Amino acid sequence: MQDLYTDPNFRGLGIGRSLMEAVYEAADANNTPNVYWLTEEFNKTARQLYDRIGNLTPFIKYQR
Repeated sequence: MQDLYTDPNFRGLGIGRSLMEAVYEAADANNTPNVYWLTEEFNKTARQLYDRIGNLTPFIKYQR
């Protein structure tokens, strides 16, 4: 998944979760075993959702 964004005025209404469930359904329909995304460590609002719908991995991204 490249990006997920919900307007701040509509956060907390389940929109992000619905979008992620649609991504999961599309992946399942395509026999795609993995769905992954990156987020910033300090993105606490998004991580509250991500912690419920995904599994945190031990990977750390490096960039030049």
